[in-house]
Amino acid sequence: MNSLSRFKKSQAAMEFLMTYGWAILVVLAAIAALAYFGVLSPEKFLPEKCILQPGIACVSHKVEPAKVTLVISNGLGRTIIVNSIDVGGCSGTFTESMISGVDHTFVIGGSCSNGVAKEKFKADITMGYTEKDTNLTKTVYGNLNTKIE
Repeated sequence: MNSLSRFKKSQAAMEFLMTYGWAILVVLAAIAALAYFGVLSPEKFLPEKCILQPGIACVSHKVEPAKVTLVISNGLGRTIIVNSIDVGGCSGTFTESMISGVDHTFVIGGSCSNGVAKEKFKADITMGYTEKDTNLTKTVYGNLNTKIE
């Protein structure tokens, strides 16, 4: 009688574990499916951002399928001359002088391929400039994360 009682207890324990095992398996499959189809992608919930090094601020930005527009502010305390800006696959050369504390608008590209409207756009920004007083050439790095308009 004692072995029959143990058998029923072990059978109940096994059924209990199997039921919870299948439930956990179903939940894991649902989470995997959501992650696979991008529902759980954190990039969809992150805000748009345009970040450059301290002293040079990205005030505003707009990414279109064929060009990128950046509004950049010089807060370095000295005049600089912007030589080039590269955003992802878009690049442009400039000779614009930026006085400290003044915003400038740069249109980069015109023939680059950024993707389709309403898609996410993520790229690195590289800006080369020359300090007017010292004639030293420097490079600024940053990144841009936004939607294509």
